[in-house]
Amino acid sequence: MNIYALPFLLCTWFGLGKLKPAPGTWGSAGALPFAWALQVYGGPWAVAIAAATIALISLWAIRLFLVRWPGDDPGEIVIDEVAGMWLTLIFVPADPVFYLAAFAVFRFFDTTKIWPASWADRTLDGAPGVLIDDLFAGVYGMLVMLAVVYFW
Repeated sequence: MNIYALPFLLCTWFGLGKLKPAPGTWGSAGALPFAWALQVYGGPWAVAIAAATIALISLWAIRLFLVRWPGDDPGEIVIDEVAGMWLTLIFVPADPVFYLAAFAVFRFFDTTKIWPASWADRTLDGAPGVLIDDLFAGVYGMLVMLAVVYFW
């Protein structure tokens, strides 16, 4: 087996990152069913642990991906969107309306890159440069969704 096969599968989130247009949107959408299952069977702690775990795994996978397929932030890499989306969903109940709202909120923050996400996107290189702006977007999304769920 090629040593780059697993990092490629993970970075593209099982091929979703190859879909056009907007591979980040496809990757974010592909994160939802996994988060749903984690929320239903394990609750917020399971989603939080999975988000932290996938963020750590993504540092390894992205580093290897960039060795084989160099670039600043190749569009095919969407595991960073998965990590950010799961952060956004930590306190969101498994409900289609809340999940749709969380998806929209995360995509907003992921694309607008509000500071310090913009700083991370511009200044960090390699795997951290690909990942950290999405983690900021995930934290922003988590805070917004926490307020939405609390006040709903």
